Amino acid sequence: MSSTQFDGDIDSFVSYLKSNRGLSVNTLKAYRADLTACLHLFELRGVTDLNEITLDDLRSWMAVESRDHARSSMARKTVAVRGFFAWTYEHGLTTTDPAATLMTPSIPSTLPAVLTESQAEQLLDVAEQAVATNQYKDDGGAAAASGSGKAAGKTADKSADTVNRSEAPARADKRDNARVTAESQRNAAILELLYATGIRVAELVSMDIADIDFSNRTIKVTGKGNKQRVVPFGLPAQRALETWLEQGRPVLARTATDAVKSRAANALFLGARGGRIDQRIARDIVHRAAREAGVPDISPHALRHSAATHILDGGADLREVQEMLGHSSLKTTQRYTHVSIEQLKNRYGQAFPRA
Repeated sequence: MSSTQFDGDIDSFVSYLKSNRGLSVNTLKAYRADLTACLHLFELRGVTDLNEITLDDLRSWMAVESRDHARSSMARKTVAVRGFFAWTYEHGLTTTDPAATLMTPSIPSTLPAVLTESQAEQLLDVAEQAVATNQYKDDGGAAAASGSGKAAGKTADKSADTVNRSEAPARADKRDNARVTAESQRNAAILELLYATGIRVAELVSMDIADIDFSNRTIKVTGKGNKQRVVPFGLPAQRALETWLEQGRPVLARTATDAVKSRAANALFLGARGGRIDQRIARDIVHRAAREAGVPDISPHALRHSAATHILDGGADLREVQEMLGHSSLKTTQRYTHVSIEQLKNRYGQAFPRA
């Protein structure tokens, strides 16, 4: 990220947002990047004082940025810039607010992509089958290692060094099988939890073990702006989580260094090296699972869309779904009713003779 002579002002604005608006870390990071890029452009044009920037300058900046960014991104950038100049004006850093009448680009209303209920079931079934398959291989590896040890014991003319050399690959294979099994258990638990609760991927990776209440089958979720909510989950998700915590997580935790282990001691989900799993890995897990299940390629957010749509199809109240998803606006949740209506129209067209 390019630095500018206005970095101090940007830092002060971001600190103000953090203290007074309760925005998420990701939103603050995006706003900082947007403002730095905007003011860097003006700096290249010879601007040395924020008071030199006019409405026409900001419109020119929008024209440049819109060449390479979608409308949704431009809308966020415009909000960041408008907020920044409103703040500079209120705090006496500028004599006017050049962004006061800067228009936010309209975002076309698009329906979110979702899986059908049968496709979602297929996705989760394949993940569960992968766990069973890998556990079978793991058990077979253990039996093979045991058999190798017995045979070696019966062969008196073999030296101890030869036995040790023959058993070493078996032990390595067993460790690899255990790791693969643990990762499949983790992946199944992630998929079940994402679909059962509709949580965001950022919320998933930040969860700690203590956030799960198995007695009530609920999880405590920390969402945007550090707002917390409690979300229920079903029996399949409970089983997958219990299997992961009891069998899989200890295997991956053993691979961590002491430093990594201390940082991830409370983390619900771990990566291959024993640290807290990150969003990129979680997204890869969902995309790979969709390919293996033969369903349309989806992201964790599309799985969230699917969960919301299926819950509404099942008769849930819109306000309840809003609370479950952590939407601040009911209008956002209402998008899923449109998806349900579209699916109803498709089924109507296929099934009704006078459609």
